[in-house]
Amino acid sequence: MRAFLGPLDEDGRIPAYQQTLVSSFLASAHGAYARQLAFALSGRLHYGWQVELHSQFCREMEILSLLARATSWVPVPTLAVSLWHWESTWLPSPVDAIGDRGLGTLIDLASFGHAVHSVLRPAALLPEGFDQADPFALAMRRIEFESGRLMQAQILFLKGPELVHVRAGVAAAVERRHAQVRQQWNGLLRSMDIETSGKHTLAPAPAYRGSPPPAPASVASDAGAAVRSP
Repeated sequence: MRAFLGPLDEDGRIPAYQQTLVSSFLASAHGAYARQLAFALSGRLHYGWQVELHSQFCREMEILSLLARATSWVPVPTLAVSLWHWESTWLPSPVDAIGDRGLGTLIDLASFGHAVHSVLRPAALLPEGFDQADPFALAMRRIEFESGRLMQAQILFLKGPELVHVRAGVAAAVERRHAQVRQQWNGLLRSMDIETSGKHTLAPAPAYRGSPPPAPASVASDAGAAVRSP
């Protein structure tokens, strides 16, 4: 097995077949998160944390547009089956253990977004010697950079004081979503004969059971009240 994408073509670019597979996976995961954000933001914005979700929705749409434009797409006969598996995994799964379906849905949304943004490291797949001006390679770097910024707000919400009473449910949701995303990502890497030693993903999901740091009001202070509003 290889450690990176490749071998590079004569122009120093990632093979189009691999570009299609990686971008299809990223588009599936980021697209599912964008759809769930859009559903959570239907109608006017009434709370500060919704502004942050709206910002994340816009960044997700930017990522999807970048993937569509920067990838050299080619037909992959097995992609339809893979997409079905991926999309089935990304379906919303509210945390039922906390007894509040609205809050459980919001926790699952944040957990899924955190997993997508923290587990996936597409830029780590780039081999040495690739064309520095290759749109696909630059897109992978940009997506990984944006993901590092986006997951900070999710961390603040998931560790926020309004979720202290459901900390165990939050921890379980984050661990489950991280495991799902990592399993599907590793499956994609194995299908391309790339090793899954861990360099292409981050460490396991962080614990969410400890004392939470203070969260800004713009992200989470009124989240608990919002999801309980009629």
